[in-house]
Amino acid sequence: MAAAEGETPAEDEPREIEDQLRGFEGSVGSLDPLEQAKLDLMSAYTLNSLFWMYLVTRGINPREHAVKQELERIRTYMMRVKDITDRKKAARLDKGAAARFVRNALYDAEEGGAKRPTPGRAPKTQTQIPAKRPKNK
Repeated sequence: MAAAEGETPAEDEPREIEDQLRGFEGSVGSLDPLEQAKLDLMSAYTLNSLFWMYLVTRGINPREHAVKQELERIRTYMMRVKDITDRKKAARLDKGAAARFVRNALYDAEEGGAKRPTPGRAPKTQTQIPAKRPKNK
């Protein structure tokens, strides 16, 4: 661990590591809350996974240890964050565009079921509408 402010660094901790940790702490401070939550969950899951491996190397069954419940708890929070992220990325309904789409797709009952002409366009005349081909038997 890095030495607290005002304390001298521990003998077994190289100065370069302490500098790297300070740089990491500075870059993490500017994350938005969702990204901060992701980082915290990833760090907690990593540490608990390392502890799981430590228990295995000591011959202790980690499935019977409290670390299993902690990993499950972290996984549930990771799923919650994933759901929030997915909702953020989901397509949103543009109500104005939907209203225009519906309005332009409606039939005009006065014209015998024909579509209303689009504003700014001339209605199709009989010469512009292609004739149907007779079916070959």
